[in-house]
Amino acid sequence: MATLKDLANLIYPNIHWTLEDLEKRFPKRNLPEGAKVIRFAPSPTGFLHTGSLFASLVGYYFAQQSKGIFYIRLEDTDTKREIEGSGSALVEQLKEFDIIPDEGYFSETKQIGNYGPYKQSERSEIYNTCIKHLIEMGRAYPCFCSAEELQELRKEQEARKEIPGYYGKYAKYRDYPVDAAIEKIKAGVPYIIRFKSMGNHENKVAFHDEIKGDIELTENDQDIVICKSDGLPTYHFAHLVDDHFMRTTHVTRGEEWLPSLPIHIELFDTIGFERPKYAHIPNVMKVDENGTRRKLSKRKDEEAAVSYFLEQGYPKYGFIEYLLTIANSNYEAWRDLNLEKDYKEFPLSFEKMAVEGALFDIAKVANISKERMAYKKAKDLALEVKAWAKLYDKNFYNHIIENEDLFISILNIEREKEKPRKDYEKYSDIYPIISFFYRDVYDAIDKNNLDWNPLISKEDIRSVLQDYHDTLDLSLDEEAWFASIKELAVRHGFADNVKLWKKNKEDYKGHVGDVSEFLRIALSGRKNSPNLYYVIQILGEKEVKNRIETILKHF
Repeated sequence: MATLKDLANLIYPNIHWTLEDLEKRFPKRNLPEGAKVIRFAPSPTGFLHTGSLFASLVGYYFAQQSKGIFYIRLEDTDTKREIEGSGSALVEQLKEFDIIPDEGYFSETKQIGNYGPYKQSERSEIYNTCIKHLIEMGRAYPCFCSAEELQELRKEQEARKEIPGYYGKYAKYRDYPVDAAIEKIKAGVPYIIRFKSMGNHENKVAFHDEIKGDIELTENDQDIVICKSDGLPTYHFAHLVDDHFMRTTHVTRGEEWLPSLPIHIELFDTIGFERPKYAHIPNVMKVDENGTRRKLSKRKDEEAAVSYFLEQGYPKYGFIEYLLTIANSNYEAWRDLNLEKDYKEFPLSFEKMAVEGALFDIAKVANISKERMAYKKAKDLALEVKAWAKLYDKNFYNHIIENEDLFISILNIEREKEKPRKDYEKYSDIYPIISFFYRDVYDAIDKNNLDWNPLISKEDIRSVLQDYHDTLDLSLDEEAWFASIKELAVRHGFADNVKLWKKNKEDYKGHVGDVSEFLRIALSGRKNSPNLYYVIQILGEKEVKNRIETILKHF
């Protein structure tokens, strides 16, 4: 009579390692007490999701703060859904947000670390060693059910109104004789490998989640598939093996994986591996058009893709800080008290994480980005914008490199002061606001259709512009300059303040604000621009006079 060992050797004739061999090959890490080893384990099936960035950010910060290890493992066993090159792209997008692993998968040609391979498709020998061990101990077995048989099984369960799945009395090959199984395998009958569960769905399993606290869930009783017909492991089994032999201490993942936890607990306990700690992170949510809360959707929501924020030019620190406000409820209070500190100094805590999923708020992303950009030094911001424009706005980039000192001067308008201007929410906002500084853009403006005040005659506007042209003095400081604008207004019959004009409108053609507006339109082609004094200073005497002369030709 054949034994379970005979069955295991038949299925895995070339596996000669044991669990003890693997324990020696991948020893426990030599890290400081309390150090966390955390992984980000994406599938190469598409773009980096905002929720995945959130989860990886949380894992990265806990690892860094504890002087531990953050690594990337590529879960590429779902070959049907894999998109070529997306694994490397995911790593590059994480890098954009300063999330750089200590070890793991970096690209198709680069893996770093002593606990690899870090691609699941390259770890079959490790998985098969563990599956062979489970077969030998009677806790895994070959299942020869066809797709049609499984479909019939489900129909039967539905008819009886019983829990669907492959378990107990419905697990046809669970207690199949070893000799019969060997005979089928030798005959070439296709099979998969299932885990033999000893659970009961009428029982509860208790565990502690680092975020959600003490929880009870229904015990697993399903004989789940652990190795598919193509020889690759399923997510559940690969998770067991990889997190053990890569010595993961904390699994940080989305709360949608919470129902799978009883499976993982049983797998760890069955094979005798120490369980990692689990932290199920609340999902990033959205309210849809029906008023229903749901997860950000790859198919429905453009903000679900991290690439959207990169393309739009939201500064990475603004987006990260927004995610930190979701991660910990006390982040904003900490930031208010530590305006000069790097966000990386914030002490992230599992205890402060919300249990419920946060609603994604793009307006808040924009507001935080605007606040942080406002306090950036012009030179530093210029480098950020230049790098972004090189990738996403060639026209803007060409204008920047044409005269980088000019660009820095423009960005520095009312910037490096106690209360800086807050004009920009993202890099892509900047060029539309400042493009008039560039002569080719200004020349393309339709001078015959400028938005002049229709209540003031063209002759009065011409007169004011000509006077300013003739008396231009760039040596004045801002206060003296504004006093000169008031004098200009009075010379041409305009009130030198709005209150005076409102009291005696019949005595004045307008007020000093109108005069400033004439100049703004003449120099920028629009009614809104950065501080007019600095616009004039940056353009310089020759360009200011040239633009006024150009405008006067169109009156």
